[in-house]
Amino acid sequence: MDLLEYQGKSLFARIGVPVPEGRAAATAEEARDAARELGGTVVVKAQVQVGGRGKAGGIKLAETPDEAYERAEEILGMDIKGHTVHRVCIERASKIKAEYYASFTLDRSAKKHLGMISAK
Repeated sequence: MDLLEYQGKSLFARIGVPVPEGRAAATAEEARDAARELGGTVVVKAQVQVGGRGKAGGIKLAETPDEAYERAEEILGMDIKGHTVHRVCIERASKIKAEYYASFTLDRSAKKHLGMISAK
């Protein structure tokens, strides 16, 4: 099962894992509405099933709802490593001390779950 970031975070939230408050948006108008609802600085994040979104310009800060609209306009339709962005996630910005990436998959040959965590 391949999940987009906002889908995975929704599942985590349902079982009590803390995640930043956010909304998925398929249009720039929805992104502006989500930013207005969340308030404050938000992050507009491309929702594609590939790494390197930030380096490709698919993750941007927005200080106001109108900036969130502009950032979503820039990101929606963007191609990131062969994946077209059809949806963005609007999240309340967080102060980050350290950032780690986690991935979980099924190792079919070993018939086991495999978890990976990386600082890069």
